[in-house]
Amino acid sequence: MLSRVADSMYWMCRYIERAENTARFVAVNFILSLDAPDPQGAQWMPLVMASGDNALFVKKYSANVSTGASQQNVIDFLMFDTDNPNSILSCLIAARENARSIREVISSEMWEQVNKFYLLVRELSNDAKREAERGVGGFTNQFEMFTQMKMAAHLFEGIMAATMSHNEAWHFGRLGRFLERADKTSRILDVKYFILLPDLTEVGSSLDNIQWAAVLKSTSGLEMYRKRFQRIDPVCIADFLLFDTEFPRSIRYAASRSQRSLASITGNPIGRFDTQPEKKIGKLCSELEFTDIGDIFNGGLHEFLDEVQRKLNDIGSSVVETFFALQPLEELEA
Repeated sequence: MLSRVADSMYWMCRYIERAENTARFVAVNFILSLDAPDPQGAQWMPLVMASGDNALFVKKYSANVSTGASQQNVIDFLMFDTDNPNSILSCLIAARENARSIREVISSEMWEQVNKFYLLVRELSNDAKREAERGVGGFTNQFEMFTQMKMAAHLFEGIMAATMSHNEAWHFGRLGRFLERADKTSRILDVKYFILLPDLTEVGSSLDNIQWAAVLKSTSGLEMYRKRFQRIDPVCIADFLLFDTEFPRSIRYAASRSQRSLASITGNPIGRFDTQPEKKIGKLCSELEFTDIGDIFNGGLHEFLDEVQRKLNDIGSSVVETFFALQPLEELEA
């Protein structure tokens, strides 16, 4: 298949998954803010830092991070700011353009849903601007806004699975989706464990339990977690979101599905590789399979998640270089 088509499928699905997960990312902090108000803004700046866009945020809103990290500033920046290439609106603009370039490959239902998702977020952005002009100060129903975005992304994923042939193009899309999902699940978990809890003395408190439950809700995993572990426990939650083999938003599950799609693309059985992406994702899956949660906590959960994010970024770069990037003519001839 054409590398142009594979490239567009890969990034279309990555951008839609990124938009959905950013909505989840903001939603978990919004839920926490209802239970633990944060007038100083210390609870909101970590979201920008975890997304990797803190330099742009500080430049745009203030040279002083503490005064620029208000709830409204962070929500606007992560959701609707087109100057931020990773905002939800920016992701959907990019996803829509990628979908437009491969209209002959995707189903008409997929194309319609990408447009509906984009128009939904654009209208929400316009509503936010109108409220700001009226001095309303915030959204009238922010939780419903997050829910609409998540459902729009779920609908696109379901339509893609039901209406598109599960060929190479489909696997490139699934590869992008699950690599993005693994990365964002690690960031949601990292923000809670490393930054959100204001005081170590509150570990095990009702506030701590509320925060951990909000993390599970942000991954739509609270009910599935309780079926397995019952009570809220940080170690069990980390184990669930890292290593569960059945929950579709765990890092191990997402990495294994990425590996399967990559194997379907290359034609190699899992365990063998001809390309760098296969090698790198195989090593990550093996590490996730044989790592113990106790060892992770002893070495530091934040450090482990930071390393997982680095490896996922490396895999993504390797996928682009191997399958999409233009190669010099002499390399092709060799």
